[in-house]
Amino acid sequence: MTRKRRADRRLDLIAAAHRAIIRHGTEGVHLNHVAEEAGLTSGAVLYHYPQLGELLVDAHHAGMERFYEQRLKRISGMLDPVEKLVVTIRSGLPLGPDDPDVRLLNELGGVAGRNRMYALLLTTLYDRQVSMYQSILDTGAALGTFTLSGDSLAIARNLVALEDAYGYRITARHPVIGPDEAAELILAYARTATGNPLKTSH
Repeated sequence: MTRKRRADRRLDLIAAAHRAIIRHGTEGVHLNHVAEEAGLTSGAVLYHYPQLGELLVDAHHAGMERFYEQRLKRISGMLDPVEKLVVTIRSGLPLGPDDPDVRLLNELGGVAGRNRMYALLLTTLYDRQVSMYQSILDTGAALGTFTLSGDSLAIARNLVALEDAYGYRITARHPVIGPDEAAELILAYARTATGNPLKTSH
């Protein structure tokens, strides 16, 4: 098997583990669950991932990429801090109550208190998201686009906390809080915190 084919197989297994975690829970998922999702034998899974725990960590990390690496890439070519902030806020929320990446994060959060590796993954994601927001806020303030109501770090932490809180409400199927409503609620705080109406041309 070529290196590329092995890499592709590992990506397939990560996706299968992602589905298995959502179906059975981080602490309830077993090797046979992943094998079933992947359409392989347990032995074939172990060939690529001798340790199930390593595969589960990779699956969780892959699910997190959307909320930092992909968001950062999406805004990297934008010059307007207003556009950057609005896009970042909107892209940090679930697409709906069944969003698999957010459900994975919720599952991870439920066990992080009992697993140091998972706690580290969540802490690292949070810190990176805070840094991403803080960079946008500081740039906007330096350009005179934003008049911050307080310390940029505190505002950034609050923005990430609001993302997490409203994201959970969406996946919990709150009857009046969907992605659009949650985005507007977070933007309302961001308008106050930046002294900017946060209007974009899009």
